[in-house]
Amino acid sequence: MPLSSVEKVRRTLQAGGYVADDVIATAVFLSVSMEKPILIEGPPGVGKTALAKALSAILELPLVRLQCYEGIDEGKALYDWEYGKQLLYTQLLRTQLDSYLEGASSLREAVGRLSAEESLFFSEHFLVERPVLKSFRSEKRSVLLIDEIDRSDDEFEALLLESLSEFQISIPELGMIEARQKPLVILTSNGTRLISDALRRRCLYLHIGYPDLEREVAIIRQNVPATCEALARQLVGFVHRARTLGLRKPPSVSESLDWARVLSILGVRELSPGTVVSTAGAIAKHQADLARIQELAAQELA
Repeated sequence: MPLSSVEKVRRTLQAGGYVADDVIATAVFLSVSMEKPILIEGPPGVGKTALAKALSAILELPLVRLQCYEGIDEGKALYDWEYGKQLLYTQLLRTQLDSYLEGASSLREAVGRLSAEESLFFSEHFLVERPVLKSFRSEKRSVLLIDEIDRSDDEFEALLLESLSEFQISIPELGMIEARQKPLVILTSNGTRLISDALRRRCLYLHIGYPDLEREVAIIRQNVPATCEALARQLVGFVHRARTLGLRKPPSVSESLDWARVLSILGVRELSPGTVVSTAGAIAKHQADLARIQELAAQELA
């Protein structure tokens, strides 16, 4: 078992390209051991979604992703019915009724035959599996990623409570459907809305913030191996200082990686004010932020 201890989790993630610290590795180990979802909070771009993708790739498990948004409901997250096919089926039943009336000895017999056909109306023939149900019914264990749960509303959280605590979904027309294989569930939140205590209680909690300098250098070197050690340290040090400027959009780890790739493509071996001016669009996403980062470069790299 590659996830049979905290150290093995850390090594496995490292081998798969995800640089995890002990806190992250411990959360994953406990989630697997306890079969309990993880709620991961933190700023955008620090590796929350990437953790789910890494686990899926490393363990060779299918990744089932549910992207949350305002107004999402059970029809998009849990299950739905194929209304178009149901409508066609209803029209077919109408034509069948005439034949039943002709061949039946009584109206009661004809209605009985029709009722037997109608029982298929809400059956698995017309059931549409949305991400949560698809994950639960998978023959192979999967990684269920519920991404940006904070974009949904309280009503949607309530829909998830039974699913995430009991790993089952109640469908009134079919009854209770239990998970064949309990998925490894990861929920992510950027903190734009406070997640309810009821949902938090059903999950292990993990906060992923901006990494320290050593870990971010390791992330750069792991994902952009063409970046030399000296440039990686210079780049990460500059990004760390930029995060203290009170920018509208502080550069995240994903922006650090983008910048490292840009510098690698350009063959840059050392940062300079001119290099920052021409490439700062990789880490600055607003005009005001761009000006402040360029000013920082003039001060720090001159």
